Amino acid sequence: MKEYKLYIDGKWVSSQSKKTFLSLNPANEKPIGKFQAGNSDDVEQAVEAAEKAFEQWSETPAPKRGEILFKVAALLRKNKERLARLMTMEMGKVIKEARGDVQEAIDIAEYMAGEGRRLFGFTTPSELKDKVCMTIRRPMGVVALITPWNFPIAIPAWKIMPALICGNTIVFKPSSDTPLCAIEFIKILEQAVPKGVINLVTGSAEDVGIPLIKHRKIKAISFTGSRDSGRFVIENAGIKKVGLELGGKNPIIVMDDADLDLAVDGVIWGGYGTTGQRCTAASRVIVHKKIKSKFQELLVQRIRKLKVGDGLKKETDVGPLINQKAVEKTHSYIEVGQKEGARLAIGGQKIKGKGYFYEPTLFTDVICDMRIAQEEIFGPVVSLLEAEDLDEAIKIANSVSYGLSSSIYTSSIRNAWIAVQKIDAGLTYVNSSTIGSEAHLPFGGVKETGNGTREAGILGIDEFSEFKTVYFDYSGKLQKATID
Repeated sequence: MKEYKLYIDGKWVSSQSKKTFLSLNPANEKPIGKFQAGNSDDVEQAVEAAEKAFEQWSETPAPKRGEILFKVAALLRKNKERLARLMTMEMGKVIKEARGDVQEAIDIAEYMAGEGRRLFGFTTPSELKDKVCMTIRRPMGVVALITPWNFPIAIPAWKIMPALICGNTIVFKPSSDTPLCAIEFIKILEQAVPKGVINLVTGSAEDVGIPLIKHRKIKAISFTGSRDSGRFVIENAGIKKVGLELGGKNPIIVMDDADLDLAVDGVIWGGYGTTGQRCTAASRVIVHKKIKSKFQELLVQRIRKLKVGDGLKKETDVGPLINQKAVEKTHSYIEVGQKEGARLAIGGQKIKGKGYFYEPTLFTDVICDMRIAQEEIFGPVVSLLEAEDLDEAIKIANSVSYGLSSSIYTSSIRNAWIAVQKIDAGLTYVNSSTIGSEAHLPFGGVKETGNGTREAGILGIDEFSEFKTVYFDYSGKLQKATID
């Protein structure tokens, strides 16, 4: 079995721990390789390498850094199919979705490459004569990027590309469920980015993640993961910039004037795409009481047709969960939902045999204060709730502690705009599912979904740069702002 290495200061090296761990194919539970179980000593070396590379990289003109990112985008495009197949083998998502994951990385690389000729500050008038006021952007230094397994190339790219274009250097810790995707991504970056600028340390949260979070030379952390893990990051990072992208419990509202076939399409994609393992998954569907029975019937018919299996097979609609722990968590929520009084309309069972497969599941007769309607399950489980009208639907949508994505299906512009204004979420889709973010628009949420940062788009630059305010006084005398 092949053993993979860490990437530190432009070299592939073994961990100082002398330990390894396995990554398994979730469709058949077969190991795909051995990976380094990094430790705090490896983190220290990676931080030192990044710190050493920072001066030269940050002084490289931003348009030149942009040229490097354009090269990365071209390399990703050339390797798109290979990376997608690898992703399906390691993470489990169906091959079409895996291609989309790589495409997101291509898109964000191209977008951030273009930022190399922008990175805008602003100018503004001074209150005094013969004085100019302006702002410029500055890189922060060494940044730590900690990413999850569900988008093992797209999410790292969402962080790596803006961090690089802003002039930062990087220590990257991927999920231990998808280390090979991270390694193959780094091999592509290695062909374009100078040594030391980006460093990869695989390993556990305890042995790699915590030393990164607490490291005094790390100037910023960007973390995507669970709410509880995000709380740990913010409590232990110390005085440094922290960006958090955490969970979601995302609603789709289906009004009585909606195109029901279109809404069913949106629920199937939002609820069961990526086997429900997205922070933007549509885990709650809030349906107007007038059409609930009909909508439920249509939805169950569609769920029944979904084919569960290996994501490399063309006929597969829903792949496996990431690991056995995810299967057990999903099934525990099925038991919770039934005890709370919700009714299983379809699904609710583990699929026997090799692989971490679970039936696409729909609960009906769900009430908004039930745990299955409040807590993030991260599996192929959707809860159907009923609302009297739009006001009640929005109240139910806002009843959770998360606020990432949301959706409404309606033919009324008024309904749509009221939902856009009143739903507490970072994203709202009209007549589309809760999934579909584009690289040139900000991504992120409110409430316990994060701490206010946004990824992608121009706001992605804000996460990885600092503003410096600059004053030029050419009056030739001492002027005192707010006093003279």
